[in-house]
Amino acid sequence: MTSPERDILERAEALRARLARPVVVALDGGSGAGKSTISARLARLAPVALVPLDDFYQTRVPESEWPRRTVAERLNGVFEWDRVRREAIAPLVRGARARWRPFDFTRGPGEDGTYGLKPGFAEVAPAPVILIEGAYSASPMLGDLIDLAVIVDVPTEVRHERLAARERDGGDFLAAWHAVWDDVERHYFERVRPPASFDLVVRN
Repeated sequence: MTSPERDILERAEALRARLARPVVVALDGGSGAGKSTISARLARLAPVALVPLDDFYQTRVPESEWPRRTVAERLNGVFEWDRVRREAIAPLVRGARARWRPFDFTRGPGEDGTYGLKPGFAEVAPAPVILIEGAYSASPMLGDLIDLAVIVDVPTEVRHERLAARERDGGDFLAAWHAVWDDVERHYFERVRPPASFDLVVRN
């Protein structure tokens, strides 16, 4: 029986056989699409070097500043793209271990309104498939490194229901999040990376 995970692995394996090197897969999709669940299932099926894009959420812009920025500025600035490339993708493509300090959401913002990084390091061993998981992972900011762009396509209302269930005790946070990022997701998936632009569309 086919499944999103097996479809992704089959495509990745075919690419790896042709390229003769680790394959970089972007697992993209809106918030609440189920990307993390699919990533976990993939990791149980085959050796995967998982790079959660949320680990690289930016630490320079105060949260209060985002609503004053344009949609394009928010999209381009949401992650520390240079760190994703340098600390995660580049070493894994070379067959080396990747090491980075993940974003720390739990400590909350500091006095200047910005978040920081965790004191410890995440380490990921090399694997035949390098999986970058997160919304905007197939962004043009990483496009030259991506071998297979996959979107988990789920209706917006279903995704929002999942987010509401996941953040049941964080209503204020979720409302603020939607106010800043809904427009960005809509812009990205309608104009920058519509589903038809992906190599593979999976349902969840």
